Amino acid sequence: MTATATATPSSPLPLARVAARKPAGAAVGIPPRQIDFRFPRDSKRYFFDDNGFSTLFFATLSGFFPPGERFFMDSVRHYRDEISGERLKACISGFMGQEAVHGREHERLNELLSSRGIKVGMAERSVKRALGVLRRFSPAQQLACTIFMEHFTALFAEELLSNQRFRDKVDPQLLHLWVWHALEELEHKAVAYDVYEQVSGSYAHRVMAVPLTAVALVPAIVASMVYLLNADRELFNGAENRRGFRLLFAKRGFIARFMPRMGEFLRRDFHPDDHNTDALVKQWQEKLFGENGSLLEEFRNREALMN
Repeated sequence: MTATATATPSSPLPLARVAARKPAGAAVGIPPRQIDFRFPRDSKRYFFDDNGFSTLFFATLSGFFPPGERFFMDSVRHYRDEISGERLKACISGFMGQEAVHGREHERLNELLSSRGIKVGMAERSVKRALGVLRRFSPAQQLACTIFMEHFTALFAEELLSNQRFRDKVDPQLLHLWVWHALEELEHKAVAYDVYEQVSGSYAHRVMAVPLTAVALVPAIVASMVYLLNADRELFNGAENRRGFRLLFAKRGFIARFMPRMGEFLRRDFHPDDHNTDALVKQWQEKLFGENGSLLEEFRNREALMN
């Protein structure tokens, strides 16, 4: 590996000594922040560049997140008692805490979207069925699927936090949730993978995770998008759909910019920390939670996480 993990700093602080002061996850750089968003009811309906296609794509992702986060947590939790090493155990605690809050806050966002007639419940039902298919496989294979999906979310997060031009297209009243989620995805991006390496490490399971995840989830994403576009009477809005597609999937679109890196997952020597995002993480920790951070009002357990 070529980089040091943000979640596992190389200058260890004895966990027994810090446990009394703050949660174990915070001691290893994965603080389980209690964030409490209050979404404004007057924010734009199409909060991504005033465009139905791109907004409904992100609404689909938000619908996917609550059941998806539960799947991630369950796949790691299955092996929790088999893990050796206090540092990785602390990382798992931080991972669980962060993912639980992600699911909760996206449920709140989904309630807001539903109140506006954006029927994200369909996306949630679709991903539950898709993940139900993956749950039929062995725990090791489920964990392999989790680390593949975590690879996607880490690349997504890095692009969002690095791409000011794209962030400028997002309604600032809702942007805070997405950048906070992205920051924490980078903070814990290696945890599930480190668990996988300790309990399995099977390259065959890792390779199989790619087609299994794609076959299970891509149809669910497409079906959800078609449903939401049709429900919003945007399905045949060619001009706006082309604009949204270009924003996300064209040559320099948001998703297209990082998709080529998905293939890194199939390298035999792959590890999430090979690509160093420490500087980006520190930059956004300061922006959101520093002395003048933009999320201090939403940060409910700041004192518990302080040194």
